[in-house]
Amino acid sequence: MGDDLIEDVPTSVLSAERCHLGEGPTYDATTDTAWWFDIRECRLFEHRFADGRTSIHKLPNMASALARIDDIRQLMLTEDGLYVREIANGRLTLFAALEADNPVTRSNDARVHPSGTFWMGTMGKRAEKGAGAIYALHRGQITRLYPEVTIPNAICFSPNGDIGYFADTGKNVLYRVPLDAATGLPLGDPAPFIQHKGVGGIDGAVVDADGLIWNARWGGGCVDVYDPAGKRLRSLRVPAKQSSCPAFVGRDFSKVLVTSAWQDMDEAARAADPGHGQTFLLDAAARGRPEPDVKLS
Repeated sequence: MGDDLIEDVPTSVLSAERCHLGEGPTYDATTDTAWWFDIRECRLFEHRFADGRTSIHKLPNMASALARIDDIRQLMLTEDGLYVREIANGRLTLFAALEADNPVTRSNDARVHPSGTFWMGTMGKRAEKGAGAIYALHRGQITRLYPEVTIPNAICFSPNGDIGYFADTGKNVLYRVPLDAATGLPLGDPAPFIQHKGVGGIDGAVVDADGLIWNARWGGGCVDVYDPAGKRLRSLRVPAKQSSCPAFVGRDFSKVLVTSAWQDMDEAARAADPGHGQTFLLDAAARGRPEPDVKLS
């Protein structure tokens, strides 16, 4: 399938507010609310589908991902650690430090395994080669799984939790690793699964109810859909060149929220990309699934 065969589906702008680096979208099905980040500008977005309103919460430092703990709390991944966030008032309480003594790095991609284990990545603030790593929070303990990662992305899991995926965008490779479905921890070594060639790079990803991998292509202005064998089935257009991460949203999880960014784009590049940094809703007829709650112990 060539890059010219990009499919158009009904698409709307969910938020016209431009993100310097939009990332980390997730959807809380219990409240019909989507959350995402502008990492560079230290902002957390909250979109309530019931009334169509988007709120922007200013954060004390760079953050990139969050997961639901329960009805009143979330776990937020930031440049210096994991914080418990109270949804009602935004109050943050440090849960565990992560690379807090390393001023070079910040947090990046993350996702909850079906078991409740939280995989999370760090990277250099200037994408320094090999400066980052991928970790797992399991039963309250943080374990470093993979060191020397340049840009950790596409952390996601098969529906039954026996396979994990992650990418190093610096290498443009998506890796596949066998997991213990009960713990979300690796049972073997990662193997290269998809080597992306052509326009753009592998960025954030999520797996649907059928095990299909939906991957945002940074620089490609689309979301690529791969089957569990690694074959690309579809590419859905996103109206911003630097599409960064997808999430299934809506009561039936059929729509796909996609964040984007204007990072490293000069004035001319932004003018040529009218949707830069906006957040979109693709009516993709997806068979998505809810995100699991994270377990802290």
